[in-house]
Amino acid sequence: MPALPPDLRRALFQLPQKEKDQLLARLVAQDAVLSEQLAYRLLEGPDALESRRAALRALVDDPVRGYHQTPNDLLVILRQLQARLAYHAKITDDAFGETELSWRLLANVFRHQTAVTARLHGPTQPLLQHLTKRTAEALKQTARLHEDYHVELADAANTVLAALWQSGAAPLARELSLPRLFSMRNEE
Repeated sequence: MPALPPDLRRALFQLPQKEKDQLLARLVAQDAVLSEQLAYRLLEGPDALESRRAALRALVDDPVRGYHQTPNDLLVILRQLQARLAYHAKITDDAFGETELSWRLLANVFRHQTAVTARLHGPTQPLLQHLTKRTAEALKQTARLHEDYHVELADAANTVLAALWQSGAAPLARELSLPRLFSMRNEE
């Protein structure tokens, strides 16, 4: 974002408070993400974080169950859900929530879609590649968190890693050098 020229900045700060308030409101209204971030911080507050996580948990738990016409249908749903998780983190700065829900989403796919993830072949390859890359990303996200969170996420990470290595994605996991077990030491 470009900086304001010093002369314009000074002139802006010399405006009457009422004019500054109107300008601020107009500028914030033009940016949907900023509007939602401010609504979360100023109106909802940190108490709303758990209710937002609970709503996302329900989203993560629901759509991966049941039958999907093709593996690509499931892949589209996964990408949409992952985008929702990233947006949640962008609005709330909830890196732990995004990581925890990512692990949960991956675990749900392997738990409820064993037939689709069992074999690596033409129709399932994009889905399994996505699951492998998302697992690698979840490992990186976990490593960036404080070590205390590693204990909370270890079971979910180990569940996903075990399922990944037992699925048709094992060759892809080997290609990416993914571990078979989550190590709680920060190895980056």
